[in-house]
Amino acid sequence: MSSCPSLLRPLLAVLLLSCVAPEALAQRVSARDRAAADALVARMDQAESRYRAALVLAANGDPRGADEGNAALEDMEDVIDACVKQRGCPMSDLLASYKRLLKDGIDAGGAGPDEIGDDDELLEADPALATDVPEAVRAARLLGDDNRHVLDRMVRYNPAIQAGIRRWLTDMRPQLMTSYENYQAMRHLMWPEFEKRGLPEALLFGILAKESNGRVHSVSRAGAAGPMQFMPATARRFGLGPDGSGFDTRYDPRSAAEASAAYLNERLRELNNDVELALAGYNGGEGRALRVHRSTGGSGFWNVQAYDQFPPETRDYVPMVIAAAWIYLHPRQFGVTFPKVHAQPAALKLVRPASIYELTVCLGNAGNRDGYMRTLRNLNPRYDAETVIPAGTVLAATARVASLYHRHCEGGPRAELAHALVTADPNAALEGAGPLGTVAVGNVTPVPGVATTVATGRPQPARPRSAQVRTYTVARGDTLGRIAQRHGCNVKQVAAANGLKAPAYALRQGQKLKLVGCSK
Repeated sequence: MSSCPSLLRPLLAVLLLSCVAPEALAQRVSARDRAAADALVARMDQAESRYRAALVLAANGDPRGADEGNAALEDMEDVIDACVKQRGCPMSDLLASYKRLLKDGIDAGGAGPDEIGDDDELLEADPALATDVPEAVRAARLLGDDNRHVLDRMVRYNPAIQAGIRRWLTDMRPQLMTSYENYQAMRHLMWPEFEKRGLPEALLFGILAKESNGRVHSVSRAGAAGPMQFMPATARRFGLGPDGSGFDTRYDPRSAAEASAAYLNERLRELNNDVELALAGYNGGEGRALRVHRSTGGSGFWNVQAYDQFPPETRDYVPMVIAAAWIYLHPRQFGVTFPKVHAQPAALKLVRPASIYELTVCLGNAGNRDGYMRTLRNLNPRYDAETVIPAGTVLAATARVASLYHRHCEGGPRAELAHALVTADPNAALEGAGPLGTVAVGNVTPVPGVATTVATGRPQPARPRSAQVRTYTVARGDTLGRIAQRHGCNVKQVAAANGLKAPAYALRQGQKLKLVGCSK
């Protein structure tokens, strides 16, 4: 996002600190102090004027708007910091200036142009990319209403949160950056669901980062699935689960965000708006969180009597979610520069059949070190990576991906090369007149041949594939519907053979399935 209102985020931490600072006006003020305080007020007025002018530039698509807005905000930060230390400085007046600035930011929210970073003509973006309210503005709004304690607790800067921040910024920094990149590509799908239900965006990011790193096909050992990691039973309560086609909507980012926001609000209502306890319920069970809340008289998660009743995983989970949310809101405070993500939504229509694997090879990695497989999978969760998608299918993508597809994948040498690489048969590399063996490269299905018995070495006629009962080991992200589609099976027949009950057909990673009546 390049609009100036998004530049308000770095100022929020300073504002929160200044709100609790003692008023310097209560001190005895000398003439020199009064002159210094007046100079700070004048600097704030000038910075406010600069910021208003920057909003106008941004609204007109002038790239100078972002630079001017940044400079003005940095000056305001310096002024507020100096005011806290300056005897006689009228902090209330400076906060009033900031309030006016916030109103301008809200009125102009989303006015700036989207950052595309490519001169190519792109397919029309999804109209759902409506203007939104930057998180800092939303948080500042909460400072003035009855829910201020929710935000205060969410960003509570105690030693447990500090330890969580240290972990995110050391050995877990790669996961933090990956989470940010994945979230930005899905933000237009997920954030509106939290905003509509009055929940902060930073909370969404914190949960997403801790639960799945923003990988929509993530599945836990316990069976929780999707970007927000819903267990099957909880998912059904909030409208998630296998649909008529066999697709598990826990993997759909918009649906998962909607269910997550509804679930959190349900917890907040019964836990007196205690965000930490709501998060503890999200991870450790809503029943446990409610019992702890009642047994401790609503003392809160950080009270030792409440804290000790949660398992170690939950005691780790709560501060880690809040730490990720805190970094998301205040990256500059910790020297964090999040990667620039070209995430403007767009659609691309396949000119030729292709799998997501083939598209990933063809698109390359211009503008993204890791390429675009994760983006395509996250935005199109119904498709397995290896499934060939018919020509004419419209895929959700980003403007960058749509541009690269038009340039490299509709036809031409790179498109042909990508197709050849994805369809390459390793057995074709074997030479000689003897029987062909099987070369294993990654997850390649062996080419069916004529079976032989070990005892005699004589050819044994192979039974038709549909009559064979084979086994399959459930991999991370698998659903019964996908497995059945991949192997040409009937979902109900495979479910019956393996004792799986509708409608969830719950699977666990590593489970052995009998593939009965499958044709592939």
